[in-house]
Amino acid sequence: MPAVTLHHRFWPPGRPLSLDYPQRSLYENLRLSAQRHPTRSMIVFHGASIDYASCLDRVDRLAGFLQHDCGVARGDRVLLYLQNSPQWILAYYAILRADAMVVPVNAMLRAAELAHVAADSGAAVAFAAQDLVAELPPDLRRTIVVTYRDCAGDAPSPEAPEAVRAAPLPLPASPAGAFVRWTDALAAGRRPDAHLAGPGDLAVMPYSSGTTGRPKGCVHTHRSAMATALMHARWGDWGDAPVVLATLPLFHVTGMQSNMNAPILLGATIVLLQRWDRDAAAAAIERHRVTSWGCITTMAIDLLSAPGIERRDLSSLRRIGGGGAAMPAAIAARLRELTGLEYIEGYGLSETIAPTHINPPHRAKRQCAGVPLFDVDARVVDPVSLRELAPNETGEIVVHGPQLFTGYWNDPRATAEALVEIDAKRFLRTGDIGHYDDDGYFFVTDRLKRMINAAGFKVWPAEVEAMMYAHPEIQEACVIAAHDERRGETVKAVVVLRPGAAADAAPAAIAAWCREHMAAYKVPRIVEVVDALPRSATGKVMWRDLQERESRQDRSEPTD
Repeated sequence: MPAVTLHHRFWPPGRPLSLDYPQRSLYENLRLSAQRHPTRSMIVFHGASIDYASCLDRVDRLAGFLQHDCGVARGDRVLLYLQNSPQWILAYYAILRADAMVVPVNAMLRAAELAHVAADSGAAVAFAAQDLVAELPPDLRRTIVVTYRDCAGDAPSPEAPEAVRAAPLPLPASPAGAFVRWTDALAAGRRPDAHLAGPGDLAVMPYSSGTTGRPKGCVHTHRSAMATALMHARWGDWGDAPVVLATLPLFHVTGMQSNMNAPILLGATIVLLQRWDRDAAAAAIERHRVTSWGCITTMAIDLLSAPGIERRDLSSLRRIGGGGAAMPAAIAARLRELTGLEYIEGYGLSETIAPTHINPPHRAKRQCAGVPLFDVDARVVDPVSLRELAPNETGEIVVHGPQLFTGYWNDPRATAEALVEIDAKRFLRTGDIGHYDDDGYFFVTDRLKRMINAAGFKVWPAEVEAMMYAHPEIQEACVIAAHDERRGETVKAVVVLRPGAAADAAPAAIAAWCREHMAAYKVPRIVEVVDALPRSATGKVMWRDLQERESRQDRSEPTD
């Protein structure tokens, strides 16, 4: 069966079916935009503004410091462990300028989780926020410590989050030079060596968990990261001088590409919020005349549910879209009423560094992943035989395209399991179950893998289970999804306690322990203690039985 091309009938007007991808590093996008628009604001952050020329200068100085003072060489991995901030963006591009690879880390990860990422990637240098330094592994060679206030102007706005207004904290006691302040790294005035990285060099490695319980590094080159940045830039109508509201976490590939790399490629202004705040988002749209907002569905729902939102001036918006969960019809109607816009849903993975599918802006379908983007070959196959299926037949979605990762870091077995050859092309097995309709639009209906989608955050049960086994009173744990009105899904842990378990093994105490040992979005919101877990004849825990029981309970609950 040939590749799915039914959607070409609904291709955005004026857009080619295929793109000519620049054969250069992502850093060059910043350099070229700074050359074209040196005085244009590149980042606006809680009242402060930094233009393109200044950003480029800071990036180059930081890159020089990485090379000459931190010993970072071509291909080295550098951790980026911050919340959204100008420093996140500048550090990202400085790492690329130093010919190294960015390892973006969720700022909610705790010490044990971070230690795995650092050890697995082999990173010896990090950028870290001052309030997160205590979580870092002790064996890092050098850490550049960030105080967000340093990029928030002389007087951060009173509405700014507390972390943005916080004064510098004392550096941790350590061997001389192990910790250096961001401001001191810039003040050193180092100039970087010649930029050597090209399209085939290592660029960024987001970590994606799987059913093995250990996060895996998804290796992306400048070529694959450039692909989705350009796809974002060319798919929709951004206008001549875009102003982008960046509320998604930049460590996540969707935020990284739609809120940072694509805007910088376009020479856009990025209005950056450190963390989600619907009132701050509405005010930013009004004040800065935001034209584009890429977000997850729950953010859009939250904004449009805000009291008095109909009195806000949202007229500057030209495009709004994202994913994470299906957009409810009532909220889509509310958005259209207030702005005249449709919420454009898309679909992507860490392994494809964001989108493989987006809805055509002029012909979007609701609760739909969209159509395959430029140069993407997406199909649906039987998950066992890999036989290709026809329209409206349900199977596993597989994708091929220029944004496909090179594999999992130091894990050839997992790489081999994730990739399959069809028609002499390399396809990624997404693990998502779905179909495409007679128009070639794709719909994701289920998951082959065990994954919980909690307000857009992917939670992998095996990883949470592995951490819960460190609790001294837990004998067994099985993690499943439970329904949540606000988050869509939330994390539930079904646990068996050790004989004679202490009193602090009550469900609330277990949840409190989890909050101390794992990222907040992974913490089980519900803990159920049982005498035994269901097992198969071979002794395997039958998690599907627990999941189905939970789903039946959700369906049987009365509605108001």
